[in-house]
Amino acid sequence: MIKKHSLWLIRVLIVLPVLFLLISIPPGCKQREEAKKALGALEPPVATIIPKELTAHGHTRIDNYYWLNQRDNPEVMAYLEAENAYKDAVMAHTKDFQEKLFNEIVGRIKQTDMSVPYKDQGYYHYTRFEEGGEYPIYCRKEGSLDAEEEVILNVDEMAKGHDYYSVAGYSTSSDNNLIAYGVDTVSRRLYTLNLMDLTTREVFEEQIPNTSGRAAWANDNKTVFYVLKDTTTLRSYKVMKHVIGTPVSEDKEIYIETDETFSTYVYKTKSKKYLIIASAQTLSSEYRFLDADNPDGEFRIIQPRERDHEYSVDHYQDKFYIHTNLDAKNFRLMETPVDKTTKENWKEVIPHRDDGKVRALPWEGE
Repeated sequence: MIKKHSLWLIRVLIVLPVLFLLISIPPGCKQREEAKKALGALEPPVATIIPKELTAHGHTRIDNYYWLNQRDNPEVMAYLEAENAYKDAVMAHTKDFQEKLFNEIVGRIKQTDMSVPYKDQGYYHYTRFEEGGEYPIYCRKEGSLDAEEEVILNVDEMAKGHDYYSVAGYSTSSDNNLIAYGVDTVSRRLYTLNLMDLTTREVFEEQIPNTSGRAAWANDNKTVFYVLKDTTTLRSYKVMKHVIGTPVSEDKEIYIETDETFSTYVYKTKSKKYLIIASAQTLSSEYRFLDADNPDGEFRIIQPRERDHEYSVDHYQDKFYIHTNLDAKNFRLMETPVDKTTKENWKEVIPHRDDGKVRALPWEGE
């Protein structure tokens, strides 16, 4: 089944073509006359003009509607409510048609579905949807796809009482007994990080707000690394460390990305050997690593950032594998010893090709 906010999007995509059809109806048609009558009986809301000067890169422009960015401003909410009321009134005579069209679209969507299972740490993980439900159900099976199903998160149940509900960043501890996952109930991509004991089904008290929703587990099964987001810009900028059972207020700052053109995130290599902090923007990237067996250690840089140099990192055996555009516009794959990580030590594994792009290494969060 599709998610509730996906249903909302479908309704928006229905309303827009209906509006277009109303505009294009020839004069004299009954539908056009009904639309004109509805429009004539109403005065559309008009947003107040409040000029504001905005200067960037030596250029100044005037934005008359900048004030509408203030989502906590009662006047903004009143204006949006007036716009919605106007839309509802104008579209009222198409309500039956909208419902018919909506039901036809939803009727063509598969109601019961399941993702492709993937194996991790001895378990097959997958999500599935049930007919009549609106959200995914996170499940796993130990050792075999024929094993008994264990429901980890039933988001249909979790979402009850909420107009919007999104789960992100589901990840499991090394001993498979704990999970971390993010929850957003307002659709701002500011996730509250939750931690759960799968043996007792207990959700721990230490919930962490304003995160990216993802966490990377150290191998001690009690330490998680996560990323805080700027609540205004939504940029992921600060990596933190939390130990289960300790106050969130005591969480330690691990890394702060001070360049506002970069965002940062943290993940665990597929080998489960290293924790990686990544900083990236459109034209450049930079990575740091830490042995996952030593969560109290210091992250070390792999290759300092350089303009126009993009790379990504994963690990296997005694080497890091690096996907890079260094002297390769379509990228290539390199390897380097764990104790010699800067680019002068990189050795080519898959060369650059002019006729195709070498695909990036997927990481645990993808």
